[in-house]
Amino acid sequence: MGDLLLLRHGETAWTLSRQHTSHTDLPLTAHGEEEATRIAPLLAAHDIGLVLTSPLRRAVRTAELAGAAGAEVEQALREWDYGGYEGVTTAEIHRNRPTWNLWSDGVAPGPAGHPGESPRDVGRRADRVLARIEPMLRDPAAGDVLLVAHGHILRVLTARRLGLPPSAGALFALDTGTVSRLGVEHGRPVVKAWNMTGSTATGARAAGPGAAAA
Repeated sequence: MGDLLLLRHGETAWTLSRQHTSHTDLPLTAHGEEEATRIAPLLAAHDIGLVLTSPLRRAVRTAELAGAAGAEVEQALREWDYGGYEGVTTAEIHRNRPTWNLWSDGVAPGPAGHPGESPRDVGRRADRVLARIEPMLRDPAAGDVLLVAHGHILRVLTARRLGLPPSAGALFALDTGTVSRLGVEHGRPVVKAWNMTGSTATGARAAGPGAAAA
């Protein structure tokens, strides 16, 4: 069976300011482009049979710089729709909602076209992606699958791959410009590596401070 590789896009201006970023189509910063470029040797060590990317340019550009050729756009990999919290930081939300937590409370309603999503909504999208790639992951000859997307959707997708509820994505802090690897052990999905960077040996575990917004 192939492994599932998860690549979070490189840094953007709103990553630095910790603003929630879903549909706002920001470019990578110069450092974000460097992060993506440094991932290329790590990905080159894998036999990747399929690359899917979010439609947003920060993800598409990350895939390009990381050498992920032939990436297909998968709309279900777009980031969590933050609705009325688009562009807003957690600290700002806490001024009016001190106990607010994205993973349990969801978001405030947003404008037409971006109403916001609950954890369950994002979980359903993650399940659609997993259903699409499951045949490849089960095919010994198909190679690995690489998903290039955003922090929160990839954390939800990880939870669902491991058989956990969408809200369990809260347990998987994910840094920009990193690759994580999910595999199978004794017939069950497991985390094989997390937050690997270009300087991390393939297969090694790496930990780092998680960024809050995608």
